[in-house]
Parts: sequence; C-alpha cells; structure tokens
Amino acid sequence: MFNKKVKNPKITEEFLKKILVDSELISQKDFNLAKKEAIEKKKEIEEIILEKELILDESLGKLIADEIDFPFINLEKIKIDKEIMGIVPEIVAKKQGIIVFDKTKEGLKVAMLNPENLEIREFIERKTGEKVIPYFTTKKNILVTLKYYKKEIKEEFEEIIKKTIEEFKKTRVEARSLPIIKMVDSILSYGYENRASDIHIEPYQDKIIIRYRIDGVLYDILSLPKEFHDFLVSRIKILAKLRTDEHEAVQDGHFSFSVPAEKVDIRVSIAPIEEGEKVVMRLLAEKARRLKLKDLGFDERNLRITEKNLKKTWGMIIISGPTGCGKTTTLYSFLEILNKREVNICTIEDPIEYDIEGVNQIQINPKTNLTFSQGLKAIIRQNPDIIMVGEIRDEETAKLAVNAAMTGHLVLSTFHAIDSPTTLIRLQDMGIKPFLITSTVNIIISQRLVRKICPKCIESHEAHISEISRLLPKNLLSKFQKIREEKILLFRGKGCSLCQKTGYFGRTGIFETLEMTDPIKKLVMEKADTSKIRAEAKKLGMVTMIEDGLKKVEAGITTLEEILRVLKG
Repeated sequence: MFNKKVKNPKITEEFLKKILVDSELISQKDFNLAKKEAIEKKKEIEEIILEKELILDESLGKLIADEIDFPFINLEKIKIDKEIMGIVPEIVAKKQGIIVFDKTKEGLKVAMLNPENLEIREFIERKTGEKVIPYFTTKKNILVTLKYYKKEIKEEFEEIIKKTIEEFKKTRVEARSLPIIKMVDSILSYGYENRASDIHIEPYQDKIIIRYRIDGVLYDILSLPKEFHDFLVSRIKILAKLRTDEHEAVQDGHFSFSVPAEKVDIRVSIAPIEEGEKVVMRLLAEKARRLKLKDLGFDERNLRITEKNLKKTWGMIIISGPTGCGKTTTLYSFLEILNKREVNICTIEDPIEYDIEGVNQIQINPKTNLTFSQGLKAIIRQNPDIIMVGEIRDEETAKLAVNAAMTGHLVLSTFHAIDSPTTLIRLQDMGIKPFLITSTVNIIISQRLVRKICPKCIESHEAHISEISRLLPKNLLSKFQKIREEKILLFRGKGCSLCQKTGYFGRTGIFETLEMTDPIKKLVMEKADTSKIRAEAKKLGMVTMIEDGLKKVEAGITTLEEILRVLKG
C-alpha cells in the first residue's frame, strides 16, 4: 500500500499559506475554512484544498516545485516505459513515493514527493549505478502511476489465485479462513483498480465464475473450483454482517473496504439460485459522488439550464432513465452543489449509496413500513428546504412529492421513463393532474451512460456516408458537421493494456434537458402525446439524447456503435 505519510517536510501549513494566500491565488477565508475542515476530518490541509478545487493539482504542483527549486513533472501527461519504471521495485516506489519515468545519457529521471531526500537518491544511485535527476510531483500523480506496475488483470489474478488455492489445499480445514480472506481482498482490490462497478460471484455445477462489470459491460475474470464457493460466500456474509446459517433467503448488507487514497463502500446482495448462493457486490467509491456537472458530460446548454434551475427554491427537478444509467450519481452531484449550511437538506433513499456530511439521509425499511411515501411524510415535518426522493415508484409518492414542491420546497427525484417527454405522460398515468405537473415541474433530465474511447489507443478513421446512412436516418445524419467528400471523420480505440483490449475506458453521460416553458406547459394541459411535446421541445432548442450522443461521437469522446447500443439496445 502507498505510504501516504511520505511528504516533503517543507510543505507545511505556513508554506502553503505563503504560496497560495500571500500570492492571492486563494483567499484567507477559503484557506481558514480548509484548515478547519482538515482538522475536523484529520486530513492534510493540502488534501482539503484540492478536494474543494480551490486550485488544481497540477497548478499546486508547479507552485510547490518552483518554491523548492526543482522541476515539476505531471506523470499523467507522459507515457512511461514499464521497463524503465521497473528499475525501482514497486515496494520501494510505494514506500518512498517515487517513480522512475525516464532514462537518458545524463541519468535516471525520478519523480519524487520529496526530491530533497538525499538518502533515497543515493540508494537508487548505488543500486543502479546511474545518476538520479530528481523532479517534484504530487501524491495524485504517484498514486495514478503506481497502477502501471500491475500486470494484465488475468495474469495477475491467475498468479494470486494459484498461490491461494495451493495454500488453501495445504491448510487444515479449521484454518482455511486466512487464504479465503486473502482471496476476497484480492477480488475486491482488483475490481476497484479495474474500475468495476459490480462484482458477481456466480456458482455453477462444477465451478465458480467471478465477473466484473466495467463501464457497464460484464466480463468473465476468472474461474475457481466449486469447493471455494461456501467459504467465499461465508466470508462476504461476515463482512456484511449477514446470517451465515441462512442459505435459502435473499439477504442484503454492506461493508467498507479501504484502498489507497479512499474508502469504498460495498453493497452486498445474496440470492439463492439453483447451484448455490449468488453474490453481487456493488462498489461505491467516494470520489464518484463528487463529480462536477461538466465531468458527468453536460454540454453548455444543458449545464446552463440545470444550474439555473438548481438556484430555484421550489419546484421539482426529475432525472429519468432506466436502471443503471447514472441517475443517482447525477442526483448526488446536485446535492453537492446545493449542500450549504444555511439550508436543511433531507433525503429518503433505497439504499443510501453515499454518506454526505450536512445532509439528513433516511434509509427506507419495508420491515418497519418506512417506505418512500412514509419517509416523505416524515421529512415534510423536519422543516426541510430541499428534499431528495431516491425514486418516484408509485402514485402516493408522486403525489406527496408534487405537494412538497407546491408548498415551497425544492424536490429532486428520479423516475423510470425512456425520455423526458415520456416522463410527463407517465406522471399523468400515475394520477398527477396536468395543472399540478405544469405548476411544479421545473425541468426533466433524461440520461444514459456510454463508454468513452480509450485515450491511450484512440485512432481516427474515415467512414463513408453510405455506411452511416444505413444506421442513421437522414435528419440525424445532417447533425454531423465534418462531412468531406461523402466521408465522415470518426474515432475508435484500437485496444491496449489500459482498456483491457476493449477500446473503451471510462463512461460519460448523454443527456436531454426538457425545460417547462409556457409552450410545453400548454401542451401538457392539452394532454398532448409525447411526439407533440418532443417536437415542440426541439423547436425550442432541446437537444435529444441521440443528438447529444452524436456530438460526442464527432468530438472523439465515444463511438457511433456505442451510442446505438445504449439507445437502441
């Protein structure tokens, strides 16, 4: 594990104040607030300053490097040869906070958290016979780059699992918990490192398959002997505080798992299937809830409309889409923007995916009749300014949410509908009268998640217009701006070690934002169908999800195949 205590002794609170406050890059007030928060959370003030985005990591790195008189290197912007990086063993790199990133005639270029550390510089020089050329870099840079020590995930897993199986078989039955603990930790660690949102442990007649959902797609990662099944499930049940003697009922629980730089909450679902108990673990990394709207994929128009409506003190903001399209992440991003000491925010969720300091969060519990509707009734009596309802599932919850918006609260919620115009019709189907919809709903945002092209292996290619016309109607084909001689310049990922040969790395959102303008309200009052509402919204400037997707295709963010897979699949 990376030794987070490694730091440059010069980078003290006074040092940071000098380069940030005295040079007027951040205000004294912001610095004092960051200092207070650092004390409360027992973190370094530097960490809080970066979390709050008072300054960017690279900018702070350059300032520190200038002040301590060493060159700065941003490791995220360069390609590092694994062989050169391996000159210093991973264990030393982690412990000392160093990365060898280049080798020249002059010597080894080494990125260091503390480039003044003569002891480690001399150690490297003795071991390698090369002169060390020190550079300053940041903790974030070190953490990100350390991952490149890892082998291909399959290769790494095969080695770990092989050793664990051998250890398991050599160990007495009563002492087999230790290798199982190692195995579960490895499954979780590599799931996190490979950006898995979910980990599946699936029992079959003669084996267990471990699968990771990465960027929305499930991949088989490894196969284990069936004899491991009960031990693995028991270990996970113990972590999640579930009954280990219950094998016929559905069980849900959660636990936390620490990785370098953050804590990951794990949501556990265990269900009995024909061949045994199947486990699904959802990984909820803390950094996911701190995404800014631009990071989610909002374009300028959607961003402008959303920010305008988040400033309103009452009404409803609804996010619609199918399960797994990122609605909850968007909601949490809204809460991060709205979370201020002068307002009372209450939520009712199933489940609470992230704890947010300063927000009063209620977990629904059907066993005690604490449903969304019952929880919403309770929240109204808690003197809230802003209410977040995890999901509008039924007529009663819909009516209570509308009533809360009518009585001066800003209500945020999610809804299952294929697009924004359909959401308006579905609300009417739930028994909400048109005049109540037009009086309370401010905006409806529909969204999907699409995989992004891998930045490491991206390449351009030309597609003939005739190929694209077989996939898209003429009205959408005309949205492409860069058509030259019947050809369109598109992008794709070739496949590399970073993206596990898929050509994709990470995900972004495609959105459509329907604002409740007077013409839209008029159509809702007339009980117009979705096609009329959609046509009017487009006339008023609404960009549909597929149009937003095509913009991202042309910009080299994603591929046409991915947009069509998500929207038509």
